[in-house]
Amino acid sequence: MDTELARTFLTVIATGSFINAADRLHVTQSTVSARIHSLEEQLGCTLFIRNKAGTTLTLAGAQFHKHASTLVRTVEQARQDVGIPSGFTGAITIGGRFGLWDQFLLDWIPLIQEQAPRISIRAEIGFEPDLMQGLIEGRMDIGVMYSPQNRPGLTVEPLLEDRLILVSTTPDDPPEPGSRYVYIDWGPEFYVQHSASFPDFTGAALSANIGWLGLNQILRHGGSGYFPERLVRSIIDDGHMTHIEGAPEFNLPAFIVYPSKSEKNYLALAVEAVRTVTAEK
Repeated sequence: MDTELARTFLTVIATGSFINAADRLHVTQSTVSARIHSLEEQLGCTLFIRNKAGTTLTLAGAQFHKHASTLVRTVEQARQDVGIPSGFTGAITIGGRFGLWDQFLLDWIPLIQEQAPRISIRAEIGFEPDLMQGLIEGRMDIGVMYSPQNRPGLTVEPLLEDRLILVSTTPDDPPEPGSRYVYIDWGPEFYVQHSASFPDFTGAALSANIGWLGLNQILRHGGSGYFPERLVRSIIDDGHMTHIEGAPEFNLPAFIVYPSKSEKNYLALAVEAVRTVTAEK
């Protein structure tokens, strides 16, 4: 069976519809439909029920789900095993969300290298949909993110809680978004909390989907924005920004996601290393 068909099947499940799957895979909707149709012909059953709300798995589709995950994961595992650099006995792929690598995951990699020096590490950065897709397909072994999805075969474990505070290059800024406020998209949880705290906020002149982009924009040209305190504490201490007292603060939990079962015996070591770094931070 072509693993591309199984991969498309998993993407439809992850995104909830053929249209969203096509966007994620960067193909047309007709291509997704053709792949699913080909898969259904090979299996001799219907996998999805399509309706206005999206797609729903049939009983056969639900049963095939675990086999598709195993198939894709096995192929990806084989690719990683074959591609292990000379001198190493294994490989692991770690993915983190924008904003979680800084001052956290960068300290994680040296710890893994110290404890397992013969394990090759591939580090990736991305947003939740891409990280979850990599975990579902088996291309990624560990993901650290703010808003994970619960998926069969994956363990989602609370890791840390970021405290987002309003900072500004102007000390007397009001405790609310102003004319030079930069809105940082920290994910759906932040959006809900932000909207509840600032119901009259209609949008910022400048928005950014990456924290470091918004932070550097503010530092260079002035302004304000919400950032994890751990990222801006040293900047505040140096006097380049001010923590705006009285402004609402938001808690943003981060999670570690990894396969519930894995043949990589060093995966547990890597996960424990994440917990150790988190405890130290």
